[in-house]
Amino acid sequence: MPSSYSFDVVSDFDRQELVNAIDQVQRDVSQRYDLKDSNSDITLEEDEIVIITSSDMKLKAIGDILLQKSIKRKLSLKIFDFQEPFNSSGNRVKQIILLKKGLSQEIAKQLSKSVRDQIKKINVSIQGDRLRVVGKNKDELQLAIGILKKKEDELEIPLQFENYR
Repeated sequence: MPSSYSFDVVSDFDRQELVNAIDQVQRDVSQRYDLKDSNSDITLEEDEIVIITSSDMKLKAIGDILLQKSIKRKLSLKIFDFQEPFNSSGNRVKQIILLKKGLSQEIAKQLSKSVRDQIKKINVSIQGDRLRVVGKNKDELQLAIGILKKKEDELEIPLQFENYR
């Protein structure tokens, strides 16, 4: 029997599901009557999505389709950070959507403090862009997960719990 149990708190998303969602968006854009001839381009970069199209109205429609497809693929909408659209070359509109990944130091400290304030016998450490929660009792770890899930509603990022041992 282990002397202590632990889990990691991360903020991440399934990249393959995002790739699949963007493929579905591209298919929809090429088939929808109002978007078919818009000459729209949707590109997934390492940490952002770039949408280029012919008008603000079409840009909004493509953004809505992206959100719908993401929900169906069980991706949190909190991973998307929509930037202001701007005019691009050739009378086109461009929008960059940043993808949020990882816990910032500020959020990690806030989560760590809220868990330590409520459960004294638990150890929380910040390890880069993740939190490691360690305790001697599995029930305390379950309680910590409950606290973090309640706290997630206030945050602008999704949380996942990994490596529960």
